[in-house]
Amino acid sequence: MIASVSIAALSALLMIISVLFKPYLSFGKIKVGLYVIICCVGAAAEILFGGLPLFDAVDGLTADTQVNPLKILALFLSMTMISVSLGDSGFFHLVAEKTFAFGKKGKLRLFIILYAVVSVLTVFTSNDIVILTFTPIICIFCKKAGFAPLPFLVGEFVAANTWSMALIVGNPTNVYLAQSAGISFIAYFKVMALPAFVAGVSALIVLLIIFKKSLLTPSAPAPEAQAEKIIPVRINLPSMIAALTALTGCIISLAFQEQLGVEIWVLTVIFAAGTLLFNSVYGLICGEGLTRAWGTVKKTPWELVPFIISMFIIVLALQKSGATDAISSALVKGENTDGFTFGFLSAGLSNLLNNIPTSVITEKIIAGNSLYATYGAIIGTNIGAFITPVGALAGIMWNKILSGYGVKLPFYKFAFYGICVAIAALSLSLLTLFLVF
Repeated sequence: MIASVSIAALSALLMIISVLFKPYLSFGKIKVGLYVIICCVGAAAEILFGGLPLFDAVDGLTADTQVNPLKILALFLSMTMISVSLGDSGFFHLVAEKTFAFGKKGKLRLFIILYAVVSVLTVFTSNDIVILTFTPIICIFCKKAGFAPLPFLVGEFVAANTWSMALIVGNPTNVYLAQSAGISFIAYFKVMALPAFVAGVSALIVLLIIFKKSLLTPSAPAPEAQAEKIIPVRINLPSMIAALTALTGCIISLAFQEQLGVEIWVLTVIFAAGTLLFNSVYGLICGEGLTRAWGTVKKTPWELVPFIISMFIIVLALQKSGATDAISSALVKGENTDGFTFGFLSAGLSNLLNNIPTSVITEKIIAGNSLYATYGAIIGTNIGAFITPVGALAGIMWNKILSGYGVKLPFYKFAFYGICVAIAALSLSLLTLFLVF
């Protein structure tokens, strides 16, 4: 046990250090996540020195179970592809343009509208894609309008990482934990709809209190404030319609997944493949070639594959050593296991390990013994994503974008905003879960 725990602890520590100080390594034009390399080395060390035979690792990765990481990766990456295709068609930019047009009459109004729009988009698409698309637009708009960008950026980030818990496909942590417990799409939504709403509304209220002074103080418009377009973008209507059709069809099919008798990941892969096929054929007909389809593939976060597989192997080693069983015996008390405990535990662990590894570890600890604890962990891994930059991979990408636009958000200030919002959102959403479960 000592070897497995030591390797896991060292991997987690080095991963946190890399996220804070050097998240990426550059090899010419190629950037590789250092945290991914660290996790891969940690997984290899577990197999070589941690007492996890290679064949056990392979069996764990290929087992025909709900928590097969390959199935979960297929589900999340295929949903991401649909969202990326939607973004490449100009949909998110178009929505952003309309959002900022409605919000020209005041910062407070713009803040609330932006929060609502990001929330709705996140529920049905992907929190990471929404963040990556809206963040540059917010930075540029605020510069043109003479607004302080921080309230809008923090509001966007919190909204995306709060409302992502509403649907099972909103976050890879939702997918992993819900699939492990055999929770269907509809069953998940019935339980999580109200806690997600309470978390989202309470987070908005806290944000309005924090940024009240900035949002109510008039700003002198910048010389560029009258510019009609924020970022010039080409709208591709056929591609947009195809992506929206695929997204709508996918959500509807997931709602009837049990009646269809098909696994969730199969449905999402079918619709993602359909989107890529349409863009490929349409591109060939219009003379674009495979540029649009290939662009979708390139923008998909493939680094999640080695990251999740490596973390899965590390946790398998911990399980084989008896470490997760020891924690489980202390915390899990059957179906009546406290959801509050796993909600706060997973939120805290997310900021030590990142929320994806946290979901893998908590799944092994809960081991299917408590749906209540599983839902609590789902809430914790979503809200824990915005407490510090370590909480989620989206936080790493978000901070990188901010620095590129000259927006400074030190770690201590990020954590201050995150903790203030999380205390209310986490507590009230877990209380709501307790009442509805």
